[in-house]
Amino acid sequence: MLQCFGRRLHSGSNMKTKSVRAPRLLPRMRVLCGDDIALLMQIPARIMLTTAVLLAATDVRAGEVTVFAAASLTDSLKEIAATYEKKSGDKIVFNLGASSMLARQLEEGAPADIFFSADEAKVDGLEKKGLIFKETRKSRLSNSLVIVVAAEGGAAIESPNDLATDKVRRLALAEPKTVPAGIYAKAYLNQQNLWSAVEKKVIPTESVRAALAAVEAGNVEAGIVYRTDAIISRKVKIAYEVPIKDSPPISYSMAVLKEAKQPEAAKRFLLYLRSTDAAMVFERFGFIIRE
Repeated sequence: MLQCFGRRLHSGSNMKTKSVRAPRLLPRMRVLCGDDIALLMQIPARIMLTTAVLLAATDVRAGEVTVFAAASLTDSLKEIAATYEKKSGDKIVFNLGASSMLARQLEEGAPADIFFSADEAKVDGLEKKGLIFKETRKSRLSNSLVIVVAAEGGAAIESPNDLATDKVRRLALAEPKTVPAGIYAKAYLNQQNLWSAVEKKVIPTESVRAALAAVEAGNVEAGIVYRTDAIISRKVKIAYEVPIKDSPPISYSMAVLKEAKQPEAAKRFLLYLRSTDAAMVFERFGFIIRE
């Protein structure tokens, strides 16, 4: 039924209600009558402007997705997000850091929509606590480990065994007890029977990017980082690439969080991260696509 802004349409002197069937394409349309227009004209312009601003702000918030992601994903995710924002109109906000730190923040109630971890263990922990939508979880990427030295005047390292020699006094690793990159590096060194020989040399850092920075700054002779981090730096060079067959399994897992403020928008972005377009960007930055 077509209605005036404030009352129904009437006809005839006996004021009987006359129903007018609205077109199907406009089922909720209301017609402004003369009295209605006069009433609207009495509303101060500043109130109407404030209302419009609030509605616009609500619309922006509706498409804002907060992503907690591993530091090693920084460059690739920012490029992917920039393209996605143009296509979708949604806004992607990142909190980037060590996966262990991010998982701890999420367990303590930090607001986020997506968690993209550099390992499976951190996502396992959140899943056990019922903090993610299990059906959205995907193991998207893999990576490889490399030993890096300063690009100029760096230590002459030819094999992992050199880490146990006098060529290296300090070895930068992401914290090997908690941070995925450090856990992977320690597992590799254990496999090579080198951990006991280098343990006292290890300088633990808060993230893999911090380990890379330590080598770049010349604060350590060598570091073990992801290949994806090494290839974006001009201040380090790869002295040794760990063969995949010798490396511990490296897996990046992502999922939508149950406390997500924008679960549908988060699922859309997660789907885009699984797209061919996103895969091409990840591969360009050195990642290995899993699924």
